[in-house]
Amino acid sequence: MYPRLLLALSMALAAGAMATQPTWAETKVDAALMKVLDPDADGTVDLAEAKAAGAATFKKLDPDNDGTLDAKELAGRVTADELKAADPDNDGTLDLNEYNALIEKRFNAANPDNDGTLDEAELKSPAGQSLLLLIQ
Repeated sequence: MYPRLLLALSMALAAGAMATQPTWAETKVDAALMKVLDPDADGTVDLAEAKAAGAATFKKLDPDNDGTLDAKELAGRVTADELKAADPDNDGTLDLNEYNALIEKRFNAANPDNDGTLDEAELKSPAGQSLLLLIQ
């Protein structure tokens, strides 16, 4: 009886933990993606390039063209906790400035060497993959 109870509890805890994380499949970082994210072709993505790509993604995610993204529009890219933390005006949405602040936060997390750029290896890291959810 106890092994079954432990298994059920473990599964419930795992499901709860997964529900708090953005859902994503690993994005393949290849030459085609780098060409899009790295228009100056220097082999890295800087913050300005990430924000430019993010602005294009923001437009795609905003089909109602209200200039904000709500939880439904951000589904799979931002957790409820991240949305709340990135929403200083507490209106339940992110405008482009708030979205860019989140891009910058994730960019910095993916840039452990603090050189101001992300190479392919950094984009392939879990933090880099999290950033890619916002910019593609």
